[in-house]
Amino acid sequence: MNSQPILPPRLRRGETIGLFCPSGPVRNVERLQAGIRLIEDAGFAVKLQGSAAPTDGYLADSDEKRAAHLHALWSDDEVRAIVAIRGGYGCLRLLERLDWELFRSRPKLLVGFSDVTVLLNCLVDRSGLVAGHGPMAGTLARIDEPSRASLLALLTGTFEERIKPRGLEILRGGTGRGRLAGGNLTTLLHLLATPWDRHWDDCILVLEDTNEPLYRLDRMLTHLALAGRLQRLAGLVLGDFDLGGDELANLRLQEAVWARVLELAPPGYPIWARFPTGHRERNLALPIGMEAEMDSGNGTLTLLPASTIPA
Repeated sequence: MNSQPILPPRLRRGETIGLFCPSGPVRNVERLQAGIRLIEDAGFAVKLQGSAAPTDGYLADSDEKRAAHLHALWSDDEVRAIVAIRGGYGCLRLLERLDWELFRSRPKLLVGFSDVTVLLNCLVDRSGLVAGHGPMAGTLARIDEPSRASLLALLTGTFEERIKPRGLEILRGGTGRGRLAGGNLTTLLHLLATPWDRHWDDCILVLEDTNEPLYRLDRMLTHLALAGRLQRLAGLVLGDFDLGGDELANLRLQEAVWARVLELAPPGYPIWARFPTGHRERNLALPIGMEAEMDSGNGTLTLLPASTIPA
């Protein structure tokens, strides 16, 4: 990763946001349409690349076509930023087909989460670009208003640098400063021992996941620890871990995850939980690759745009 990644240009009202499916197909057309209306109501045009129709398979299209869709949007001068429609599975299959130099030569902000975690972290590492971990077009209609506002603020460069989330749990105090990295736990684990693997030394690592039972989460967290990925962090931020609609079951799961993380993480850096990021209603947009500072004393995450190079 470059010492100072490039912060893509901010989007202005009236400009165009490109949408595509990098992984799985659209499952809920009405929800996507509602998300597109929200983007348009906020004053932006939308350009869709590829099909947004549901399919029977688990991929939105072939690997070649999904990669081509991203390249087309990136090469299109009219498209100023790109937001994924949904996750699922499939970004891992694209990595060797993507033109990382193209991305670096024409800086744009790509936003998504879940399976798109693969592309976000590789954009930082391979192209030296800040990327956005945040709401996707297919999730905009079901998240809360602060999360929608955070996406638009990240896209337009008007984001609040000081984030003080309500309900934050300080599992281990202290301060830490480092580049934001991470996202979906399952997806990150699949990069280990590949050419796309990375160390998170001196980074603030963000982790979240959904629909994974405790034993699988335990196994994945233990795997990360055994692989040395939790040894030299600047900080660890845990988002939502949930099993669906049963709130009591979700609470028990999260508390068990927190306990396991405290067992695995060596001393020396702060650990927070219940940060509003993940697959549920709260999903604040975060600039992956930008430096941030965790201050457990007042429960604030401060973004540091000066750690990047404006495009």
